[in-house]
Amino acid sequence: MVLLLVLLGIWELYVDLGGVDPLILAPPHAIASALFTDRSLLWSNFLVTAQEVFFGILLAAVAGFACAVALHLSSRTLRPAVYPLLVASQTIPIVILAPLLVLWFGFTIFPKLIVVALVSFFSIVVTTLDALSAIDRDLLKLMRTFDSSRLRTLRHVELPAALPGLLTGAKIAVVIAVIGAVLAEQAGADSGLGYLFEQSIPQLLTARAYAAVVMLSLFAISLFALLTLVERLALPWAHTSRGDRHE
Repeated sequence: MVLLLVLLGIWELYVDLGGVDPLILAPPHAIASALFTDRSLLWSNFLVTAQEVFFGILLAAVAGFACAVALHLSSRTLRPAVYPLLVASQTIPIVILAPLLVLWFGFTIFPKLIVVALVSFFSIVVTTLDALSAIDRDLLKLMRTFDSSRLRTLRHVELPAALPGLLTGAKIAVVIAVIGAVLAEQAGADSGLGYLFEQSIPQLLTARAYAAVVMLSLFAISLFALLTLVERLALPWAHTSRGDRHE
């Protein structure tokens, strides 16, 4: 917190002493003022972006978890064939894909959801798949000893073990998802914080544009903190096991 205040102070002094035009880099006090005076406009656009991020991450979590489980259960020949395709999906430039999706589906929420889900999908698949691969082999042998079916082992052992990986991937995804939503809105939208930022810059409303960025940053941090709290409350055993490994 002290470091943040020092950085904000340096920023304020740099702009006030003429280091840069305030129309290019708004000082912190102007951004704070915009957060208050434009709060209604910022809030209405924030709700649009929040909806895109929430449902996009939800779509990515469901699809990513299902894909990771399917790859885990598949044959050894299928995983090496599919995994490179998952990696390739992350090499598609979103700034190019987003306008194409808008042309395809129109100015609806659907292309934004696809962009958010696409940038969030990979981290969820990778972390969930790694969690499934790291299951204690002795525990799996014990389940086979009790003549447990593959479905029963998956339900009672493997899926619970994969949940920490899912939440870890989701925590990574929420940070990227906000960026994806902004890029999607800038490609074609009539509302949202990304759209508001895009409209504010040409009008020289730099403080409002930076206020939108502050809201996006706080939103991503809040989502990360919320998922961390959910992980601690829902999966306390995961944190206990991690603590044991560090000791």
